[in-house]
Amino acid sequence: MKSILFTGLLTFLFLLNIVSIAQKPDTFSNPLLPSGADPWCIYKDGYYYYTNSTGKNICIWKTKNIAGLKSAPVTIIYTPPSNQPYSKELWAPELHFIYGKWYVYFAADDGNNVNHRLWVLENESADPTKGKWQLKGKLVTPGDKWSIDGSLFEHKGQLYLIWSGWEGNANGQQNIYIAKMKNPWTTEGKRVKLSSPELDWEMVGDLNNPNDVPHVNVNEGPEVLEHGDKLFLIYSASGCWTDNYALGMLTASADADIMNAASWSKSSQPVFRQSPGNAVYAPGHNSFFKSADGKEDWILYHANDKPGQGCGQFRSPRAQRFTWKADGSPDFGDPVKAGVSLKIPGILQ
Repeated sequence: MKSILFTGLLTFLFLLNIVSIAQKPDTFSNPLLPSGADPWCIYKDGYYYYTNSTGKNICIWKTKNIAGLKSAPVTIIYTPPSNQPYSKELWAPELHFIYGKWYVYFAADDGNNVNHRLWVLENESADPTKGKWQLKGKLVTPGDKWSIDGSLFEHKGQLYLIWSGWEGNANGQQNIYIAKMKNPWTTEGKRVKLSSPELDWEMVGDLNNPNDVPHVNVNEGPEVLEHGDKLFLIYSASGCWTDNYALGMLTASADADIMNAASWSKSSQPVFRQSPGNAVYAPGHNSFFKSADGKEDWILYHANDKPGQGCGQFRSPRAQRFTWKADGSPDFGDPVKAGVSLKIPGILQ
């Protein structure tokens, strides 16, 4: 009898060990959430604050572990009133902490895509999930043309806005623009076009896309990385409804005049693209974050698990660590297959 009990105890402990190994708290797997396009996060005061497009409001997830988003509390910080020029199609929110206040930048319209513009929310609370968010107003880009995917960065003490926009008032193609900022909600001077779709992999698409867009020449979702003596502008290219949606890169010297388009050079090939072998399609609209210990660089992006899923509800947020090449440029590698165990971002000791 004792032998049977002992054998049973060993079996129980063995199974318990298997479960504990399978549930290691220091690992995670993608996707971070079942769905969520245009993911963005920022780490501050011990927490990751995460957001993505919902289309109808702005939400913030708060968590000490970015890999634990599925169980993180979610706060709706802003729902626009109806019948306003910013009431519908809220896209690509970004959360920034600038000069002691929180700001959210997002694109929205009145239900007519041609009216998409950038808008700004402001909050003085130390915690962006608390306090009061107020609509600061429309972030008018120079020329007040169609504008989406706004992102801010600071370089040598100057704030800059980068975004995706149209050259004129009609949808011919989406370009990447830059302008200086007078303050977190006001541009100054002229806009400068840094990139237009010109390479074959930037112009992939078809006429049967869900947005009924007649042109497939797309540069959008710009984000800036600064490393060493260089600036890298990472952007998304081709139609988001295609599996060929991918990331491109512009490079400039940190000492150059970044308001001069000639200061930037474009990589001839995507720096991050679909991996059919890993069942990851249309990876794009990324952002970047540092691990809590400040030692690791991570890319956050959305992608599909199957071909032909387009740019709808199937897109899910994923994160993976990246490194740097000998020339100082980022090495994103290939998008990691869903379900593969990854070590969580480094934590503070």
